[in-house]
Order: sequence, then C-alpha cells, then structure tokens
Amino acid sequence: MFFENPKLLWLLVLPLLMVAHYLYLELCGRRPHLRVSSSVQWLQGGVSPLVSIVRHIPFALRFAALCLIVICLARPRSSNEMERVDTEGIDIVLAMDVSTSMLARDFTPDRINAAKDIAIEFISQRPSDRMGIVVFAGESFTQCPLTTDRATLINLMKEVQTGLIEDGTAIGNGLATATARICDSDAKSRVVILLTDGVNNSGEIAPQTAAEIAKTYGVRVYTIGVGANGVAPYPVMTPWGMDVQNMKVEIDEALLKEIADMTGGRYFRATDNTKLAEIYSEINQMETARTTVDSFPVYKELFPRYALLALVCLILEIVVKLLLRRLP
Repeated sequence: MFFENPKLLWLLVLPLLMVAHYLYLELCGRRPHLRVSSSVQWLQGGVSPLVSIVRHIPFALRFAALCLIVICLARPRSSNEMERVDTEGIDIVLAMDVSTSMLARDFTPDRINAAKDIAIEFISQRPSDRMGIVVFAGESFTQCPLTTDRATLINLMKEVQTGLIEDGTAIGNGLATATARICDSDAKSRVVILLTDGVNNSGEIAPQTAAEIAKTYGVRVYTIGVGANGVAPYPVMTPWGMDVQNMKVEIDEALLKEIADMTGGRYFRATDNTKLAEIYSEINQMETARTTVDSFPVYKELFPRYALLALVCLILEIVVKLLLRRLP
C-alpha cells in the first residue's frame, strides 16, 4: 500500500492536539469545585467505575474517525496485481478538407460541421490509438500531431473551420502532410483518412505522387468523397446579403479511388450525415489489429474502506452518547 498524497498525513497532528486538549480538560475536571455536606448520603456513592470508563469511549471513537478521514484524504492505493494490456497499435491521421465548398448545406448543418462531429465521435471510440489532424485547402498544415490525449485532440478538431488557409483543394498536399506526420511511426498499422468534397486544383504535390509516398511508407489511405448527388445548396454572398444557391457537386471520385487502391485502402462516398457516420463506423471495425504489450500494475483505491470505518465510528459515537444518558 502507498499514499497518493502522503504530505496530507501531516494532518494527523490535529487528532493528537485534540487528545492533548481532552486530557487537559479531564485533569482540570478532577479538581473539586464545590464542597457538599457529608449528610447528603445519595452522593456518597459517586460515579460507578463502569460509567467512568465508558464515558471516554465517544471521544476515542471521534479520534479514530478523524484519523481515518485524514488517511482517506491521503488517498491510500495498492498495486499488488499486474495485468497484460491489449492495445490497438494503430496510428491514424485525419486529413480534412477545409475549403469554402465544405460550407455546402447538403449535410446538417453543413459539410464541415457534420464531418467534425462524426470525426469527434470516431476519435472517442478509439481510446488506445494515437491520432492526429491535418487540414488542407489551397495548402495544408498540421492541426494536431499524433497524440493519445483525447481531450486535446477533440478540442483542436472543434476549432477546425474554413478560412484558416488559402482557399482551394490541394489533395496532394493534404495527403503528403498527413503521410509526413505518420511515416516515422513504429505502430503496427498506419492509416490516413482523407476527406474532401472537391477536385484537386492547387498545391505543389500531385495526388498520385503523394499516394506513392504513402505506399512507400506502408500507409493505408481511406478516402471519403463528401457531397450529395447532383446539386447542393451553397451559401453565396450577393449584393443583397447572404443567399443560398444550388450548385453542381464535383468530386473527383476516380482520383480518390486510385489513391485508395494504390495504398491498400478503400474509397467511400458520403451523401448525408447518416452515410458519413456509417463510413467512419465501417473504418472503425476494419482497423482492429490488436497487439499485447507489457504488463502494467493495476491500482486499487483503498480509501472507501477507511471512509466506511470513519462513518461507523461516528455512528457508534452517537449511539454510546445516547446510552450514557440513560445510565444512573
């Protein structure tokens, strides 16, 4: 057994001070304060020896309860047991298109917010994996490097939005940046999930070249084309303010399929929120390569038993006090 907060054990000084104060009061209480006539016969018997002993029990119980509470605050734990832990052994980078076309409203409320919400759910379902985020439009950058810190990852995903970088669709740059973030990983499996809603029209790296680089490093790429079939409502700024107009959906599906085939991944087409959620769920089921790692200690919290004992002492103190009131 060990204590998580051992410095708090100094609080045990308080029960000792309480004992000193109690003994001081007891010694002062033994001095006679009032002389009475010996003719008062019923007082001659004094207090019975049993009562004189029992009356100290409530204080002893209170002292024990306070000590136990201090021990609880110090958080006692044990680590006698050992456990072998299974982990996924997978590194995943989410490469997300943040061009202005992701503001289209064929998803609820729009493509980029739907993609963010479903990606956050995907992140939450894989606590054992290292994950990162890359965003791209006319250029690309790393929003979050590989990490197991789910809170940070989710918060950074929430901050993803359009307008962060130059507009356009540089699929090659996005994939190359994602590959660079994961290529040196020693994970059993390395995966990039690339989500876009357009056609490659900018960037210094051709998508096929980026796919070749990913293939060289053993990175599997799942590509997702986002957009309804036919047309989709886009917010457009007009001289009279913001307006929503239907515009043709253009996704280079042939290119996305080629990237997926080259790297051993798969291409998916998402036409609404439900379909996108199903795609992430399918990827989640496919990427389940498990591996067993070294043993880790299993920590057990011991403070509940001490808290229970402290409660029992306090209850017994009340019961003994009530019984003492009834003794002659």
